[in-house]
Amino acid sequence: MKKNLVLTLMALLLLSCGNSKQTTLSKETDANNVVVGPEFSADSAYAYCKAQCDFGPRTMNSEAHDKCGQWIADKFREFGLEVTEQKTTLKGYDGTPLRSTNIIASHNTQATDRILLCAHWDTRPWADNDADSANWRKPVMGANDGASGVAVMLELARLIGRDDSLAIGIDFVCFDAEDWGVPQWSDAADDGNSWALGAQYWAENPHKKGYKARFGILLDMVGGAGATFSHEGMSKHYAKDIVEKVWKAAHVIGHSSMFPNNDGGMITDDHIPVNEKLKIPTIDIIPYFESCPQSSFGPTWHTINDTMENIDASTLKAVGQTVIQVIYSE
Repeated sequence: MKKNLVLTLMALLLLSCGNSKQTTLSKETDANNVVVGPEFSADSAYAYCKAQCDFGPRTMNSEAHDKCGQWIADKFREFGLEVTEQKTTLKGYDGTPLRSTNIIASHNTQATDRILLCAHWDTRPWADNDADSANWRKPVMGANDGASGVAVMLELARLIGRDDSLAIGIDFVCFDAEDWGVPQWSDAADDGNSWALGAQYWAENPHKKGYKARFGILLDMVGGAGATFSHEGMSKHYAKDIVEKVWKAAHVIGHSSMFPNNDGGMITDDHIPVNEKLKIPTIDIIPYFESCPQSSFGPTWHTINDTMENIDASTLKAVGQTVIQVIYSE
């Protein structure tokens, strides 16, 4: 059920219970709004997205998964961040042991006031939403569903790592084992807990004892062509003020068409355990295709077509610059 619009029953249950410094921008857009922070490079983010896909599908327990995870950790280190690789073995819905690594990269580790940015980096083992049933057991490349969120975070880390003027601390968390949820072709029962396994583990075992953050932003499928990002329902339930903060930032910098002020679905995703277990108000930036017949997450979701050919650098740019605006406005 991951990233499906949550069933009414579940919704009701949840509701009840380089060395040079980067020059910052300071261009006034009107009497009240100011654009702040470094310029987000869409080209860099696109390259980071492609680099992950060059390893192949990053499915659990695969060589591509392990090599890509090391590459991600090394990139964060290259940008000057402190990296923790949180390794554990998780259990898939079918009992499969999953060798999992949550990758945590921290900037300005001495700061007690922190912001959490997160995304998942594993990819779906089965293209179970593909129009052709012959593809249902083929792995998904995950250019959008996996690589795009990490790519945006890597570019953010590159920019932030060059700038020692940012007083607040930033933690980037790349969750593993997000996409091993019950496939649509399986007869196994799906209560939603087979998804977001890495996030569940981290929320119960954070990399720092007593870890706290002012708020969190989850980036999921943030590079797709034609994407728009509506208010996600569980984000509004747990962190309405953060939703408003992020969407306001997008509007200030000219991305109101990509961040419309309307409601999307209610999503089971990595932000749920972060909100419920760590009590960090965390929102999900995730696309909403209201009229797409294949899926409300867009035509490539959990299909063999989730490839670089369907990644749009302008989408990566809009999301990345919005997050920059939020961070540098704090």
